[in-house]
Amino acid sequence: MIKIISVTNQKGGVGKTTTTINLATSLAAVKKNVLIIDADPQGNASTGLGIPYKSRDPSIYEMIHEKKLLKEGIKETIIPGLSIIGANTDLAAAEVELTSFDKREYTFTNIFKEIDNFDYVFIDCPPALGLLTINSLVASDSALIPLQSEFFALEGLSALMKTIELIQQSYNKKLEIEGILLTMVDKRNSLSSLVEKDVRQHFEKKVYKTTIPRNIKISEAPSHGKPALIYDTHCAGSLAYIELAKEVILNQNVKS
Repeated sequence: MIKIISVTNQKGGVGKTTTTINLATSLAAVKKNVLIIDADPQGNASTGLGIPYKSRDPSIYEMIHEKKLLKEGIKETIIPGLSIIGANTDLAAAEVELTSFDKREYTFTNIFKEIDNFDYVFIDCPPALGLLTINSLVASDSALIPLQSEFFALEGLSALMKTIELIQQSYNKKLEIEGILLTMVDKRNSLSSLVEKDVRQHFEKKVYKTTIPRNIKISEAPSHGKPALIYDTHCAGSLAYIELAKEVILNQNVKS
């Protein structure tokens, strides 16, 4: 059974792409077959895995345009067991084009049903609650929500939760919250600790035990076209994503 997980938050800069890349790499390291779908027109997941701009063709945009999976668009990465469907700035046009499609919310669902031979599929969503994000959530089994440990992040979370509830009611009853991941955590910062306490009190078991610390190596890695786990295996950020992968696998085993 393939598990499709949308990594989503309409707020930018919370660690969606970093989480997608490094969690996927961690799972591939334990012999899971993993696919990343870069659904963000910025194409940062593609860049972060060293996929050159010209090698992203056919990208997810062409698949939306053709309304089908183009298997030649599934590219292998430098990580054994990890593949990617890339994105580039052409994808920005998809938000407009999707508005004219019949059953537009199910476009990704119809494309992704042809995917096979993977254990996990991660969709790196754009930082907006537009049609690309809605399509991603409708096509997914669950949503993983990176949440920066700051006050304003909490405000955006409530809007995202309402969107997920609407999608559950109207398009995808099986959609679950995979987990809320606290990112950019600074244990020396009292506000960071207060935000973590509030989130855990409100969402309880939906919040991962693992938190992702502020870490310079995580920030440096994308400029080298590598996940942090390859760039510096032993840095605090890499070790945190390894722990997160353990939680994801454990949670799936418990549910199954």
